[in-house]
Amino acid sequence: MKYVPNALTLLRLLMVPVFALLFFSTTENNHIYALIVFLVAGLTDILDGYIARKYQVVSIVGIVLDPLADKLMLLTALVCLAVYGSMPIWVLVIVLINESILIIAGISMYFKKKKSVTPANTFGKIATVLFSLAVFLMIVLPGQPLTNIMLIVALISKIFSFTSYGVNFLKKSTTILR
Repeated sequence: MKYVPNALTLLRLLMVPVFALLFFSTTENNHIYALIVFLVAGLTDILDGYIARKYQVVSIVGIVLDPLADKLMLLTALVCLAVYGSMPIWVLVIVLINESILIIAGISMYFKKKKSVTPANTFGKIATVLFSLAVFLMIVLPGQPLTNIMLIVALISKIFSFTSYGVNFLKKSTTILR
């Protein structure tokens, strides 16, 4: 069980290009197949977290790679949806800026002397779930009012989550500097 969570995370990383390839393929029902990959990736995320906590096999590699896999899958799905025209580009730009800053901050904290890593917090997990639901709706019900509302709610939650991480990062940075 020790390596199962990290193996699931690596599997999820491998699903990222598969999602994009399926999304833009000319196969009939290509978006549905891409959605299935997206959903399976989400299930592996839940499963690897559950196994890591239940069997106490949480690792630094998992703490670093798990959110990276989540971010890459989400960003890939959003880029695909924006290119396809199912989502406004400005939403993608906001999320890209947000996630880029979080990735850079996470990398900088990891490479400090104390190798500090900020694990996902509740706000980040809620934002991820809401954005996953928005991606699902953009594929299944593109352009519908419910889809647009969910996208805005997900974006607001992402900004709130970003603010929460920012406050936490600043607290850790000032503590590390002392």
